[in-house]
Amino acid sequence: MKKSKNLSRLQRRRRVLARGTKKIPRLAVFKSAKIIYANLIDDVNEVTLISVDSRQIKSKKYDKVVAEKVGELVAKKALNNKIKSVVFDRGGYKYHGKVRALAEGARKGGLKF
Repeated sequence: MKKSKNLSRLQRRRRVLARGTKKIPRLAVFKSAKIIYANLIDDVNEVTLISVDSRQIKSKKYDKVVAEKVGELVAKKALNNKIKSVVFDRGGYKYHGKVRALAEGARKGGLKF
């Protein structure tokens, strides 16, 4: 029997899950059908430090350009909060397309992985 896409993603997620701290938080990515989310999470205190999604970009499209802008926005907010490096958690998604564009946007914005 063939595995579903979601089951495969959840298995990859368990395998690649990283942990973040207050100094070096986890940049977690989640994609839905229309929105891409990026959160900076402190796993030690179980607190979300920064949350950004594609609705804040004010674009009707959902493509790589919007994902890159989300990455730049999360980097800008992180630098304002004196966070310079993060641990990237792709959430079990393959590192291509929108997830890669978000990561490159965050790097372009000044975050170090």
